[in-house]
Amino acid sequence: QVQLVESGGGSVQPGESLRLSCAASGTTFSPYLWTWYRQRSGKDREGVAVMFNDDSTNYRDFTKGRFIISRDNAKKTLYLQMNNLAPEDTAMYYCAADFGFVPAFQWWLPRSDALWGQGTQVTVSS
Repeated sequence: QVQLVESGGGSVQPGESLRLSCAASGTTFSPYLWTWYRQRSGKDREGVAVMFNDDSTNYRDFTKGRFIISRDNAKKTLYLQMNNLAPEDTAMYYCAADFGFVPAFQWWLPRSDALWGQGTQVTVSS
């Protein structure tokens, strides 16, 4: 059974960087899209960045060019490079994989039938 495991979270100061990883287990792993989400305290879970199976990507406006999503197919790992972090980026970050079709304009909506990781905490504070 495929599982997703996130890592790379931590506590940093404003302006610093982190790289999150999401590793998939199992022998084969070919999601239609693979998404980073986050959930800030008291807020709904929200999409951050996505990579589709054709390697196209999309980002939410609040990433403002600071975040970069990438994938290593050989390692079955999704990454999120986060630069110039701000206190408002403090959240639990999750990755999720969808194996069925998802309309591109809905990529940022959390889906209950996706495969989810357990999350990794990112805290940005001075």
